[in-house]
Amino acid sequence: MSPSLMILQVSFATICLFLAVTCSNLDGNQPWISFTQWASTHGNIIYWKLFGRQIIVLQSQEIAKTLLDHRSGIYSDRPPLYDTRAVGSEFNSAQLRYSDEWRLHRRIYHQSFRPEAAKDYLPLQLRKARQLLQGIIESPEHYQHHIELFASSVIMSAVYDYEAKPKDDPLLLAAEKAIKVFLEVSSLPIQVILETFPFLLKLPSWMPGSGFKKLAIQSQKNASAMVNIPFHYARERTMAATSNHCMVSESFKRSEMHSNANEFELALKSASATAFIAGTASTLAVFVLAMMLYPDVQKRAQEEIDAVLGNQLPTFEDRPSLPYVEAVLRETFRWHPVFPLGLPHYTSDSDVYNDYYIPKGAIVVANIWAMSQDEVKYPNPNEFKPERFLMADGKLNDDTIGFIFGFGRRVCAGRYFADASLWISMVSLLATFRLMKPLDNEGKEIDPVFKWTTGLSSHPESLPCRIVPRHPDMTARKLADIIDLSA
Repeated sequence: MSPSLMILQVSFATICLFLAVTCSNLDGNQPWISFTQWASTHGNIIYWKLFGRQIIVLQSQEIAKTLLDHRSGIYSDRPPLYDTRAVGSEFNSAQLRYSDEWRLHRRIYHQSFRPEAAKDYLPLQLRKARQLLQGIIESPEHYQHHIELFASSVIMSAVYDYEAKPKDDPLLLAAEKAIKVFLEVSSLPIQVILETFPFLLKLPSWMPGSGFKKLAIQSQKNASAMVNIPFHYARERTMAATSNHCMVSESFKRSEMHSNANEFELALKSASATAFIAGTASTLAVFVLAMMLYPDVQKRAQEEIDAVLGNQLPTFEDRPSLPYVEAVLRETFRWHPVFPLGLPHYTSDSDVYNDYYIPKGAIVVANIWAMSQDEVKYPNPNEFKPERFLMADGKLNDDTIGFIFGFGRRVCAGRYFADASLWISMVSLLATFRLMKPLDNEGKEIDPVFKWTTGLSSHPESLPCRIVPRHPDMTARKLADIIDLSA
């Protein structure tokens, strides 16, 4: 094929995507918002076609539960993505087709992160939350780095028994790079265009339009490092009997129950790397933004913490006694879900729901954003109101906002671990600091200026925040002493 013809094809692909998005009035950066707007005229089940791909968008919790939970035998597959190997993400359990391989990955996760097993990691999560406080009090201007370090290092310790360095840790850097690319290429529009025009991943890197190919090459390198290096580290420590409790070491202890040791080890390697693809740091960024914009919410949460704990730092034992803080966590999940469309499901057979025909081989998307913005269930959804999760007596209601973790057999297996990490980090930050708006040159508070990320994940990027200790005499040394006494 001549270079001129190839360039024409690249241009044609770009033009087709532009026309498909433009003609359908779809916001290519935030498609979940467009889908939500369409619901007012097209209803809570939307059929959409892009480059011949049939896409079904589910806009309500009721419909998503009926189909994805109660008819999970039809809706548990993932779309056949031919670009996963090209970008190095074939390891990712979340993208695996519904198969014996996926079931093995899922069993490994379940054994390590089911509700009872997840409790074994609580001491680790508490320790990492205290490290988060120490990092922020020493350099509050770099609070986002400390939040990202907390999110990554708590996973690294739980999965591999690896203690990350506080700065420029090579394993964390490799994981962060790999995940960033994964989130870019996993957005619904990008997946569809790469499936429709797979030659974009085969273009020479020097040709115009080869951006996807360059992205894929870098992704392969990052993914290989993220998957192999920490796993080999954990395996060697496990074999030498020097590893502490972690997912890899505990899984190897159970590996004798599996008939094929090589198959199990490969699955364990892939499953452990997938644990990094979580939204902890993204959700904490949303939380920080909410606390800045709604100082009355922050104040009420801190008053509850003070009434229960006094001058003590929170632990997991305090969680039942802090219902308003729990409501803040739930409202953070609801106010801006960091995975607004989740990951797409794929029908393995045709189905009928309320006279709607859903064909076999259709991509089915649960619009988590639309569910979180349901004005009937959540009046004034744009407002951050933790009270919506409390009853008249101040106790929590039964709305756990669990839909943000997905549906059916594809629900997030690490949700209990993620929930605990988020709660202990949020309550620790609230107990120790005030999260305030930045100041202008005249010393007046101004609304933070930032942008939302696009792709699979949506969260505030480069979010300025003024973080100060709640007590003026709190210093890094004093905080360290308090942490030592409470250890």
